[in-house]
Amino acid sequence: MSDSNESNWHPQTLAVHAGAEADVETGAVTPPIHPSTTFLRDDAGEPVGAYVYTREGNPTRDRLEAALTDIQPGAGAAAAFASGSAAASAILRSAEPGKRIVVPDDMYHGIRHLILGQAERWGVTLEFVDLSNLENLEAVLGSGNVAMVWVETPSNPRLKITDVAGAAQLAHAAGARLAVDATWTPPGVSDPFALGADLVMHSSTKYLAGHSDVLGGVVLARDENDPTFSFVRQLQHLEGAVPSPFDAWLTLRGLRTLSLRVREASSNAAQVARFLERHAAVLSVDYPGLESHPGHQVAARQMSAFGAMLAVRVKGGAEAANRVASATRLFRRATSLGGVESLIEHRAPVEGPNTKTPDDLLRVSVGIEHVDDLIHDFRQALGS
Repeated sequence: MSDSNESNWHPQTLAVHAGAEADVETGAVTPPIHPSTTFLRDDAGEPVGAYVYTREGNPTRDRLEAALTDIQPGAGAAAAFASGSAAASAILRSAEPGKRIVVPDDMYHGIRHLILGQAERWGVTLEFVDLSNLENLEAVLGSGNVAMVWVETPSNPRLKITDVAGAAQLAHAAGARLAVDATWTPPGVSDPFALGADLVMHSSTKYLAGHSDVLGGVVLARDENDPTFSFVRQLQHLEGAVPSPFDAWLTLRGLRTLSLRVREASSNAAQVARFLERHAAVLSVDYPGLESHPGHQVAARQMSAFGAMLAVRVKGGAEAANRVASATRLFRRATSLGGVESLIEHRAPVEGPNTKTPDDLLRVSVGIEHVDDLIHDFRQALGS
């Protein structure tokens, strides 16, 4: 976007207009898709335009990256990937061999599985730390040789809260970089760069695209010349783990309703959480919007909304959790999150035998259905 007042626009306005400039050639309001994998050269063999090969650059992907940079406060560069895992891997691989990487003790199991399988090949050592208590981070940083601190807040699936500003201060004092997986806190919910993050990652599969129909990820930095981002950009160009033009276009379409979707889903989640917290069949509810959550005050300080994810532990153990997950009608039993529809998942069996997730935990992604219907669905699934 080029409007001189765009810096004053609200997130909702930015999300609608970012990357949505009318097509110059046709005047089409909806941006076109450029599916071509290759682009013409002239008689001297020089490219006739700005593009050569889609692995390195594509007009639709460039439009998406520009839009993502526009809507993420503080971002000056974005690299789109084919999945959130590919985006996370690109950041984590930037650590020099022989260094240590600090990661949360509670984190998305896909990334946990990835780094446990690859850390030795990358030549790095992993330090799993409970980042909800910064004293733990300070202790591990005190041993030195840490290249990166990876923060995921709220964490997946336990919804632990990390003080991002405090973590950034500690990491930088120790000469480490701070990367934030902000998948659960999309633009308009948190501002990781303002809190001190060096890099921000989103699985755009989730809230950014928002309709459970496209896979993608993105790495954002303050500017293109950030040393870690330069490494990430090089991997993107050379390895080609990039979204297809159609996937990029679908994500652009999803961005237009991001603010409205997240606002409604967060409001619904807060009401569902309060209902469940009072229910006799529920052991506990982890949701940072509840005053009972140990990270509530930190979350209130660094989030403008508390998000739409819940961790619900039911009385009766694994058998009861499985029964509830199977009994819901509106909450569809499926993996993933951030779509318009509400999802429920008995999480521990999905993560496998080595999971640290309690076997009675339900991971819940609250969607944009009417909240009364969602509460009624839980009421009947819980048996009262």
